[in-house]
Amino acid sequence: MGETATKKYLTGDIAPLKYALLVLLGPTAVGKTEVALNLICKIHGEIISADSRQIYKEMDIGTGKPSPTIREKFPHHLVDIISPSQIFNAAEFKRRAEKIIARLQRENKLPVVVGGCGLYIRALVDGLFVGPGTDWNLRKKLKEEAKEKGNEALYLYEKLRKIDSETASRLHPNDQRRVIRALEVYYLSGKKISSYQKEHPSSLSKTVIVGLRRKRDSLYKLINERVDKMVKEGLIQEVETLLKKGYDEDLPSMQGLGYRQIVGYLKGRYPKEEAIRLIKRDTRRFSKRQLNWFKKDKRIIWLDIEDYSFSEAADKIVEILREKINESKRANFFN
Repeated sequence: MGETATKKYLTGDIAPLKYALLVLLGPTAVGKTEVALNLICKIHGEIISADSRQIYKEMDIGTGKPSPTIREKFPHHLVDIISPSQIFNAAEFKRRAEKIIARLQRENKLPVVVGGCGLYIRALVDGLFVGPGTDWNLRKKLKEEAKEKGNEALYLYEKLRKIDSETASRLHPNDQRRVIRALEVYYLSGKKISSYQKEHPSSLSKTVIVGLRRKRDSLYKLINERVDKMVKEGLIQEVETLLKKGYDEDLPSMQGLGYRQIVGYLKGRYPKEEAIRLIKRDTRRFSKRQLNWFKKDKRIIWLDIEDYSFSEAADKIVEILREKINESKRANFFN
């Protein structure tokens, strides 16, 4: 059956999903983009990126963006939307994504949210607590207090762990920005940010969440190969160009995986080989944190991607959607 015929067939078949949302998630390098592209060939839908790095313009190689050719054929929303100097957060992602989702649903298209940023996905699906405004004096005080204690990142993280262990378990000690924000919310309101988040559910419903996973050795091999490919395609030159354009290394955009390690090499802190080793190591660690985050969500329907080709995985997702339709006939889930 050809692509056009398949789409035509599945459009009617999945019509009851008009107001549904599909989320396709998983760790970095697992194959989310490849499966999503195969899926879009089989149904009427469009991709909404839930990648916290692909939002930045001029940052293409290190973020693993789909090529311009692919994006021209398969529209990707929320890619290349801001400058590396701009600040973007989960609340802004939620606001923009919800507008796109509403439009696609009105057009009888299935929104397919694809990415590995657990915070973005949680904000969209479960809602997001905005919280009290920023208190720069408090943040400065926390940072100064931490510096006096020695290991700044670990001190702040331990402080948060004693106050809000649930939030701390979802964060890495080096994620100082989010650790400080969680401390800030507690000190300003007297309430844990994890408690607030449970009280602010999303207005979205009818969500199907599918996760892709691989065996650890297989995933780590793909990560190492991806890093080598990025370096070969010009990652170092990309970072060098960004620095020459005046983008400071302390910007959130420049702190992303691949970028901060290459900045260290370009600044003479360690040789190129060490920078590449650090990217691979830190990306492997990041993938483990992603999986730990996702494992807590019992709604996720997991696919072991090694058991399927990308096309077969897409077919399996269509099958999952069909199962939800059958369930809806009994529970009116999609009506």
